Amino acid sequence: MGHAEPQVATTMQSFWMPFSPNKEFKAEPRMFSRAKGMYFYTPEGREVIDASAGLFCVAAGHCRQEIADAVYEQLQTLDFTAPFLRGHSKSFELAQRVANYTPEGMNRIFFTNSGSESVDTAMKMALAYHRTRGQSQRQLFVSRERAYHGVNMGGVALAGMVNNRRAYGPGLAGVYHMRHTALPEHKFVKGLPETGADLADDLLRLCNLYGGENIAAVFVEPVAGSFGCLPPPKGYLKRLREICDQQGILLVFDEVITGWGRMGAPFAAQAFGVTPDLMTMAKALTNGAQPMGAVAARQAIYDTITEAGPAKGIEFFHGYTYSAHPASCAAGLAMMDIFAKDRLIERAAAMSPKFIDAIHSLQECSIVTDVRSVGMMAAVDVAVDGAPGVRGHEAQKRLYDIGLNLKSTGDALIIAPPLICEDSHLDEIVSKLRTVLKGL
Repeated sequence: MGHAEPQVATTMQSFWMPFSPNKEFKAEPRMFSRAKGMYFYTPEGREVIDASAGLFCVAAGHCRQEIADAVYEQLQTLDFTAPFLRGHSKSFELAQRVANYTPEGMNRIFFTNSGSESVDTAMKMALAYHRTRGQSQRQLFVSRERAYHGVNMGGVALAGMVNNRRAYGPGLAGVYHMRHTALPEHKFVKGLPETGADLADDLLRLCNLYGGENIAAVFVEPVAGSFGCLPPPKGYLKRLREICDQQGILLVFDEVITGWGRMGAPFAAQAFGVTPDLMTMAKALTNGAQPMGAVAARQAIYDTITEAGPAKGIEFFHGYTYSAHPASCAAGLAMMDIFAKDRLIERAAAMSPKFIDAIHSLQECSIVTDVRSVGMMAAVDVAVDGAPGVRGHEAQKRLYDIGLNLKSTGDALIIAPPLICEDSHLDEIVSKLRTVLKGL
């Protein structure tokens, strides 16, 4: 006798959910119906505090009226214009406002619609830059184990998370991976570990093996986010920068998660004092209210590609239908105003020490095997129970039921609240998380 299929509401059958156990969710859905500030609300009206800023997106808290009003007005004024051969003023204004926050010299902004698109765009920029300079042999890319760079095929090739690659194979050829930086002696370390900077010499080993003159770019998350907050060892990013300079390789920071105040600075590049050549961003750029991503490039990269093109023709054959969408630009401009008015980045820097201490207090729970933290991001690892990820998945269900929302990867629970988080919110997050951890 066959196993009966779970009963699924007719209204839920058509949607193929991303990164979700579809059968399980549709049989036992956990839904949100609205949000405000630090909280989601279930259809029954129950409050669920958001400990992961949606998905690292909602830096300014949910449902900001300023952003909603800006998008509403924009959709009534200019809803869409093709970004190819035509423009609108808000795209140029937002690019300038973004460049006010990026590291000095990274002042050319290319808009996309997501972090995944930003990564693939940066890969194309790197290839185009080297080809324009007569170094078309630079076709290889380097990334890291435990890395996440989105879900487009370029990002999948760069990825170092096996489950994101297993169903699709390696993707693009010519991508090589350095070791990750999570050493055993880093357990329960607050902030940047003291040891492990020498792991950056993995890049030098790959240069010696494949020829540094053949590598186009190195992609790294300054802090690996989706795998569970892996801070870089002190000196690690600086050493990568040195090797890239020596070998003529572009250094790309994937700041989709670490950007826009999460590290207590505009971007991790400033927080750690290392400037890349290209930098991807998305998420908090519009507070998650509209899909949008971007790539910030050094002016020299932009100049090299554009000046080599025809006087009156297209220089960079790349873009998306919704690049610099008017409504997304309106949301981005409203978010730039909020960053300035609410001093969100300064708030994050001030809250970070208290946040880190509070999350590390959870190491008293017997089930916790590690806590990692930097800026306003942390991860708590729970002991594996049977198969990897089983206990983390059970924790997700219990957290929703107790009134706490966060991102998890396997058995790592990732905490990255909106930057409007106050002491009372932090207390609530830690209290509820402790209750679930002690009950698992």
